[in-house]
Amino acid sequence: MKLTTRIMAIAFFAFAVGSVLAQDVRYNFDKNTDFSKFKTYKWVQIKGADQLNDMADRQLKQAVDAELLTKGLQKSDSDDADLYIGYEAAISQEKQFTSYSTDWGYGPGWGGRWYGGTGSSTTYGSTSTVQIGQIDLVMYDRAAKAMVWRSSASKTLDAKAKPEKQEKNLKKAVAKMLKNYPPSSK
Repeated sequence: MKLTTRIMAIAFFAFAVGSVLAQDVRYNFDKNTDFSKFKTYKWVQIKGADQLNDMADRQLKQAVDAELLTKGLQKSDSDDADLYIGYEAAISQEKQFTSYSTDWGYGPGWGGRWYGGTGSSTTYGSTSTVQIGQIDLVMYDRAAKAMVWRSSASKTLDAKAKPEKQEKNLKKAVAKMLKNYPPSSK
C-alpha cells in the first residue's frame, strides 16, 4: 500500500474518533424576543430537574456567569432580574462498538479474486461503555413569564474524568452553548 493511502486512512480514522467524542451543541430561541432589553439575570432551580453535585454545580455556574458577563449581562440575586436562568443535567451510558479492518481498500483486481490473486482481511472489534452527559441551559423572561432561550450540550459530563478535564469540558460546553447569545436581530 502506498504511504499516502495509509496517511489518508489514519487521518480519516482520527477524524472519525474525534467526531464521535466531540460535544454536540444545540440551541433555540424565541424569535419575537428583544434580547437587548435583558441586562440582569438570576439563577433559579428548575422544579423536578436533575442537578449536578455541589462542586460541578459551582463550576457550571461560574462558567456561565463568566460567559454572560462578556455578553453584557449582570448576575443578580433580586427577584426583579430580567432573566431567570436554570439548568438540567443528565448522565447516561451507551455501548459503543468500534471496528476496523486490515483490508485498506485495494479494490477489485489488486490482490482480489478478479485477477487470480488471493485476498485476505481481518476485522477487529471492541466494545466500550461511553458516558453521555448532557446539560440543558434555559432562560426565562421574568416579565413575560416565557422561555426565550434554550441550549444543550451533550457529551459534556463524564463522572469518570479527572477533575481538571471535567471543568475544562464544562467551560468549553458553556462557551459553545452561549456562542450565539444574544441572537442577532434581523
